[in-house]
Amino acid sequence: MRYSAFRIFTEGLTGNKGWKPVWREPDPKPEYDVVIVGGGGHGLSTAYYLAKEFGVTNVAVVEKGWLGSGNIGRNTTIVRSNYLLEGNQPFYELSMKLWEGLEQDFNYNAMVSQRGILNLIHSDPQRDAFARRANAMRLSGADSELLDRDGIRKMCPFLDFDNARFPIQGALWQRRGGTVRHDAVAWGYARGADSRGVDIIQNCEVTGFQIENGACRGVETSRGAIRARKVAVCVAGSSSRVMAKAGMRLPIESHVLQAFVSEGMKPVIPGVITFGAGHFYVSQSDKGGLVFGGDIDGYNTYAQRGNLPVVEDVCEGGMAIMPMIGRARLLRMWGGVMDMSMDGSPFIDRTHIDGLYFNGGWCYGGFKATPASGYCYAHLLATDRPHETAKHYRLGRFRRGAPIDEKGQGAQPNLH
Repeated sequence: MRYSAFRIFTEGLTGNKGWKPVWREPDPKPEYDVVIVGGGGHGLSTAYYLAKEFGVTNVAVVEKGWLGSGNIGRNTTIVRSNYLLEGNQPFYELSMKLWEGLEQDFNYNAMVSQRGILNLIHSDPQRDAFARRANAMRLSGADSELLDRDGIRKMCPFLDFDNARFPIQGALWQRRGGTVRHDAVAWGYARGADSRGVDIIQNCEVTGFQIENGACRGVETSRGAIRARKVAVCVAGSSSRVMAKAGMRLPIESHVLQAFVSEGMKPVIPGVITFGAGHFYVSQSDKGGLVFGGDIDGYNTYAQRGNLPVVEDVCEGGMAIMPMIGRARLLRMWGGVMDMSMDGSPFIDRTHIDGLYFNGGWCYGGFKATPASGYCYAHLLATDRPHETAKHYRLGRFRRGAPIDEKGQGAQPNLH
């Protein structure tokens, strides 16, 4: 079933009785060509591109909970491609281009809103760093602009430009950045994959891997064993626990990242704004709530909940650049489990076990990477060769001395 304005009109005339379920609820088959472990954004997009771009349709996506119950539904919906390093910028620009055509591609309203993202500058050295980043963005084909105070004031007159500690001196502006409805991304990819024959199996937890003579031949699940020629893991914050079932220890730590939504209000935030002297980012949802977040909690955890010290820290960051946010009432908050790698950059690679593949370590960047991650992972699964834009995301890069440290923080996952 294709969605269209005409279809909505005709269904309205007939009592909306013709709509069908967006995807099937199949039982797992005994064997597939590919089993994808994880029914979040990266797993569903991988299945979609495997079927659409590479013709691999004998695929199962197994999810221990309900579809989209992980980080794909627990983020602040921001998309951007304003990266610096050669290992990152082309990849995230590919993702941005896929976002721009996503709704037409899978015929689903994902509410892609390219309202722009503003990274505030608070010092002369930061201006130099952002100018360098802007140039790197342009070299990869992305858009970037450096704004002065007057340019920012036209868009955001409510900011505290003369804050004694953090005066606003300028900003890096990417017009093509913005937000996307996170739940709709999961639903759209699931619908697109299902319509091409992919089985999406919910409430099916992977409890082990079938490893025979150094090769992975399938998975053990709470709904029985499933054989497969290839097994692709992409389970975000649960990466370490799942891959440990295959005897692997990953260079990843799991931390919780909290996010918040205020009460609804009239339009006030024109796009996405980030606080350059701390860690605070904010946008406004279509329902009027301010959506914002900041740093991860500083301890390791697999729990999808946070604590009050981070609430205080995030609110302090917001007050530093826009004091008016102090008058908004907090409506709700949630936590997502982040798979923090040692250099702050992800992995899309084959493992040393034949037939077992891994996608993870996305830190803060998982949602914005969803389309490119799925596309590049599908390319790897179909061809056994890394995609050109993901060739740096190898598991062995630390042994080679080739980390991708975008923030320059060193091997401290909690700082990335």
